[in-house]
Amino acid sequence: MAIIYIDEVQGSDAPGTSGAESSPFKSLGEAFLALGSDNEYRVKKKDDEEYKPAAKSALKKAAAYVEAQQKKRIAAAKRAEKESQEEAAREAALEEAKKIPLVEDPALPKATPINITETDPNVVGQLRKSQDEPKEGVRRVRVQGRVHRVAKQGGLVFVTLRRGLDFMQCLLSGTLSKTYDALTLTRETSMEIFGELWEVPAGARAPLDRELRADFFRIIAKAPGGLDAFTNRVPVDGDTQTLLDLRHLTLRHDKPSAILFVRDVLESAFHKAYKEMKCTKVSPPALVQTQVEGGATLFKFDYYGETAYLTQSSQLYLETVLPSLGDVYCIEKSFRAEKSLTRRHLSEYTHIEAELDFITFEDLLDHLERLICRVMEIVMENPVAAKAIQQYNPEFKKPTQPFKRMRYTEAIEWLNKQDPPILNEEGSPHVFGDDIAEAAERKMTDEIGCIIMLTHFPAEIKSFYMQRAADDSRVTESVDVLVPGVGEVVGGSMRTWDHEELLSAYKREGIDPSNYYWYTDQRKYGSTPHGGYGIGAERSASEEEHEPPFDNEEDFASTMMAGSSSVAYERGTFSVRDILETPARVVRCGRSREAVEENRKPSSRDRASKPLSMIICRQNVQNILAKETTEAQESSGAVKSLSAPEGAMWPCDGRLISSTYLQKTV
Repeated sequence: MAIIYIDEVQGSDAPGTSGAESSPFKSLGEAFLALGSDNEYRVKKKDDEEYKPAAKSALKKAAAYVEAQQKKRIAAAKRAEKESQEEAAREAALEEAKKIPLVEDPALPKATPINITETDPNVVGQLRKSQDEPKEGVRRVRVQGRVHRVAKQGGLVFVTLRRGLDFMQCLLSGTLSKTYDALTLTRETSMEIFGELWEVPAGARAPLDRELRADFFRIIAKAPGGLDAFTNRVPVDGDTQTLLDLRHLTLRHDKPSAILFVRDVLESAFHKAYKEMKCTKVSPPALVQTQVEGGATLFKFDYYGETAYLTQSSQLYLETVLPSLGDVYCIEKSFRAEKSLTRRHLSEYTHIEAELDFITFEDLLDHLERLICRVMEIVMENPVAAKAIQQYNPEFKKPTQPFKRMRYTEAIEWLNKQDPPILNEEGSPHVFGDDIAEAAERKMTDEIGCIIMLTHFPAEIKSFYMQRAADDSRVTESVDVLVPGVGEVVGGSMRTWDHEELLSAYKREGIDPSNYYWYTDQRKYGSTPHGGYGIGAERSASEEEHEPPFDNEEDFASTMMAGSSSVAYERGTFSVRDILETPARVVRCGRSREAVEENRKPSSRDRASKPLSMIICRQNVQNILAKETTEAQESSGAVKSLSAPEGAMWPCDGRLISSTYLQKTV
C-alpha cells in the first residue's frame, strides 16, 4: 500500500502527477480516480503545516466522486459510440445518395419561371388541393432563390426559399429528398426548384398559404457547411464586432434585411412628401472648400494643390439655389470625422436636408410637423414595411400633430426642477448657455413622453449662420426635434439673411469671408427670410425599428472603426505612454483620451456624454506589455503585435480597439 499525498494549495491534478510528496495531487477525488482506493492518503489543507491522514468522510466523498466520474465516462463512451454509428450511417447514406441520379423528367411540361411572390392565376395557375382533383388549370412552375431554412422530417425535406424579403415554402419528397444534394442542403445555397403549387394543409402555415411541391431541383451555387457554414460565421446572437467585421454576410439575416427595406421605403416617402409640398430635388457637391459645422469634424484632403473637404452638410449650397428653384431638398451623403462608435456619430451617413424660401420661424416649425407626420403615414401604408416596424418595434405609433413646443429656457427650468435635478456635464444644475447633453435631453424627452420641438437655443452654442430671435438677441430661431427613445432626429433654423449681420457673424467666429463669397452674395442680390433643416436617415429609421445605439441602420456602417478589429491604425495612433498609464479598470468612459491623460476614473459627465464609448482593461497593461520591448519597437518604427486579454478594449486617440490581438502602427 503506497502513501499518496494531496496538497490542496500547491498540488496539481494534471496528468503525470505521481502522488509522491514531491508531486502531490490537489484534490482527493482526482487522486482516487487516478490511483484507486487501495492506498493510504494524506492531505495537507490550506492552514496545515504537515500532511494528515484523510478523514473517513473525505474518503467516502472521494469514493462517491470516483463512482460518479466512472458513470459519466461510461455514458460518454456510449454516447460517442452512438454518435460514431450515426455518423457512419450518415456517411453510408450519403454514399448511397450519390448513386441516385438527379435528372429532370423529360415527359414533364416546360416550367414557367415565376417570382416567389407571384399570385396571378394566369401566371402561376390554380393551386392544387388534393391528389384526387383533376389537374385542370394547374401549371408547372420554376422559382429561384437562396435557402433560408432547411428542415428534415421523416422522408421529407422542407426548404424555405428566399428572394430578398420574400419567401416560399418548398417540399422535397420521394426520390428527390434522398438525393445527395437534398441531404447536404445548406443555408444560403442558391437553387431553383420546379414543381406545382399546392394549398398548404389545414392548420399549417406558409407564406401566401401555399407550398411548391418539387418534381425536380437544381443547385446553382452551394454554400459551405460545417465550421464555415453561414450560421456559424455570423450567428444571429454573435458579438457586435464580429457581426460588423462580417457585415456583408450579416445583412442577410432577417432584421438587417428588414431595416434596409424600411430605409428604402423611408427615403421614397421623403421624396413623395417633398413632391407633394412642391419642393425640388437638387444634387449638391460632396467635395467642398468650406465648412458648415466646424473644422474639428472635417475630412480634409488635397484637391489639386488646394485644401478641400468631404461635405458635412449641403445646407449652404441649397441656399444658393433658392432663388432659382424655390423650396429645395436633397438626400445625399454627409461626412464627419466623429470619434465614436454609435449611430449618433457616424463618419458617413444619409443626410436629408431642405431649405424653404419666404418663411417665418413658425412656418418652418409647421412645415416640419407636416413633413414628419406625412412621411410616417406613407411608410406605414407599405404593408411590408409596416409589418417589419410592428415586428421589431411593437410600441411604435405614427406621430400626430401638433408637436409639443418648448423653448430652451423652459427645458433648463424643467431639468433643474426634477427630483433629483438632472445635472449638466460638470455635475452642476443647468444654466443658460449650457449645451444640454444628449443623455439629459433624452431623459427629458422620455419622461415627457411625446415628440418635442425644442427651440431658441443660445447663439453662442449654435452655428454662425443661424438667425437671432427678434424678441431676444441672446437666442437663435433654431429647433431640434426630439423623439422619445431616440433623441434628436432633426436640427434646423432660420438663416441669417441680412448682409451686414452675416459679415458680423463671420468676424465673430473668426471665419475668412473670402472663402464664402458665393454664400455672401446671396444676401446682396435680393435676400429673403428663409430657413431649413437636416435629418439623419439612420436616426429616423431607428425611431421606427427601435434599434439599439449602433449602426444596423446603415448598409455598411461607417464609424471610426467599422472594419476589422485587428487592423493597424495609420491615423491617430496611440502612444506607448497612453497604454502604460491606462488605469487598471476604466469602465464606461466616454472621453477615453482625457481619462487616460488625467489618469482618472470616468466621471458622470463621461458616462452622460457618450455612454457606449468605453475602455475595459481586465488587468493593468503593464502585466501584458514589457515597456522596454515596446519602446524598442517604437524607436525602430516596426509594427508590433500586442497580446491582450480577450475582449479587452484599448484607447486610440478616442478610438477603441477590441480584439485578442492589437496591432500598433508607429
